[in-house]
Amino acid sequence: MLEPQGPLPPEIYWRRRALAVGVAVLVIVVIVGIIVLATGGSDDKPTNTSASLSTTPSSTQLPESIDPSQSGVTGGSGGGSAAPSSSGAPGASTPASSGVPQSSQAPGAVPASGLCPDQNISVVLYTDKPTYTTGEKPTFTLVVTNAGLTECTRDVGKDMQNVTVRSLDGTRYIWSATDCSPINTVNNQLLKPAQQFKDTIVWSGTTSAPGCKLPRVQAGAGPYQAVGELGQRQSAPITFNFTNPPGA
Repeated sequence: MLEPQGPLPPEIYWRRRALAVGVAVLVIVVIVGIIVLATGGSDDKPTNTSASLSTTPSSTQLPESIDPSQSGVTGGSGGGSAAPSSSGAPGASTPASSGVPQSSQAPGAVPASGLCPDQNISVVLYTDKPTYTTGEKPTFTLVVTNAGLTECTRDVGKDMQNVTVRSLDGTRYIWSATDCSPINTVNNQLLKPAQQFKDTIVWSGTTSAPGCKLPRVQAGAGPYQAVGELGQRQSAPITFNFTNPPGA
């Protein structure tokens, strides 16, 4: 049956058979190539290049004048009042760069007493506006935050609070909240991680000395710096100004 049969010469039939076999082989090669291309390709998986951006303040003393309605504990992340960011809120002074090492220590373990160690407490101070007319009374807000990972108790009472005002370069003592108005008040607060406590201290705008032993006079026009404290924990200094009234 392999011998070609027909009226034409045998070589014609052999050529036709060879051509048919060649076409069949070509078709098979094309089909195999398509299958390989369809099932092959790179093993690399696409990576998700989008990245989410994450977004997350310090001593012994008391205020000259307190607004009780402004004191209290506020919630942690997502709730309550927060201290202003470094960019500053409208009308408020912002912490200036300083050598206060309050954020240089990592939070430590809470002792068995449950009291917050200093390195677990952050203190921030800010004012209600950046510039005052001489004779006005600046209002300072002290914000205490549990910067640790565990809830702990801290005395945030007036006896532990203080604000000290100095000349802008820090060399001249102007006023301290504990000089003339000591208030021995204990206020132990259980603070959860990131939970805040804030209180206000109002300055009369006049000078003072420890023990209130010197006459008090109106602070003059010019720039000043202030530092807030809770126990031994200090805030970074903030700056604000006094200006003379128009026409003075």
